Amino acid sequence: MTEFTAIEHPNPTPQEKITEALANPGFGTQFTDHMVTVEWTEDGGWQNAKVEPYGPISLDPAASVLHYASEIFEGMKAYRHSDGSIYTFRPEQNAARFNRSAKRMALPEIPEDLFVQSLEQLLAKDKAWVPGGEGESLYLRPYSFATEAFLGVRPSKEVRYMVIASPAGNFFGGELKPVKIWVSRDYVRAAPGGTGAAKTGGNYAGSLVAQEQAAANGCQQVLFLDPLHENSVEELGGMNVFLVTNDGRVLTPELTGTILEGVTRSALIQLAKDRGLTVEERRITLDEWAAGAADGTITEAFACGTAAAVTPIGELLDGDKTISHTGDYSTTLALREELLGIQTGKVEDRHGWLHKLA
Repeated sequence: MTEFTAIEHPNPTPQEKITEALANPGFGTQFTDHMVTVEWTEDGGWQNAKVEPYGPISLDPAASVLHYASEIFEGMKAYRHSDGSIYTFRPEQNAARFNRSAKRMALPEIPEDLFVQSLEQLLAKDKAWVPGGEGESLYLRPYSFATEAFLGVRPSKEVRYMVIASPAGNFFGGELKPVKIWVSRDYVRAAPGGTGAAKTGGNYAGSLVAQEQAAANGCQQVLFLDPLHENSVEELGGMNVFLVTNDGRVLTPELTGTILEGVTRSALIQLAKDRGLTVEERRITLDEWAAGAADGTITEAFACGTAAAVTPIGELLDGDKTISHTGDYSTTLALREELLGIQTGKVEDRHGWLHKLA
């Protein structure tokens, strides 16, 4: 176990202010009182672990992250159970993905036990910030970035790992209803041999212009395609995609190195198999999706991710063409209910996915 130094917050948020914040948590706009920091150097490894008051960080203007985007992150949630205890979901999977991202971005890998311990240390301080409402949680953001002041193009010899947390409501806000998706024909998210399988900020920065197009066309998200493989479906700006057929199959794009391997995605694959559904991980072209929606062989579509959990897809706008789903989303909603039930302690955790944080 790593020894963490705890620095007390001089002016912690009063409980009434926390209660006020949790009444309307939104997403990613309010932050808890503390943060975790662990430093890494090429010679000393991981060191100086601490939990300290949340606040601005100091960086040299020549820090590598500011010039070469040497950065990775994770997204996780902490859930309040009925007895007041706090759990997170499959943290070892997030740690493994974090380290795959680190390897791809030439950043140091972090031991899994230190990764999980950092979450425990933060929640030991900020347990009061975990909301308990329907669909609510505390969003956890571990991230790592290059801090060495050096303008040469090479891996940084100094890196900082941090964790911050933010109370979160429903990602798309309010009542759960099918979202509208814009099909991007002008931009791609990733290319073979690129960083598509890494959770790094540059992937998201590159998707924002397409997201602006989506918003301008009344859509909540954007779907990226792979033009090298007959415009096969890749993923949304920050979520994986699933389709449901009328003969009990669940389809999702296979992991080819250009798609982020979602922790929620892999859990849903298991839950679908538990229900006796046949899961196919393969290339799915947009033409196949359109034809299946038109003739009724593809009855449902949904997106999934840590932030949004499981969200039905109602329409895809592809220029002047529309792909529509108008079914009852029975499979989508059943998978969503079971997943959220496991995470919040209302449904049996058959696979041992939960980890107690506080």
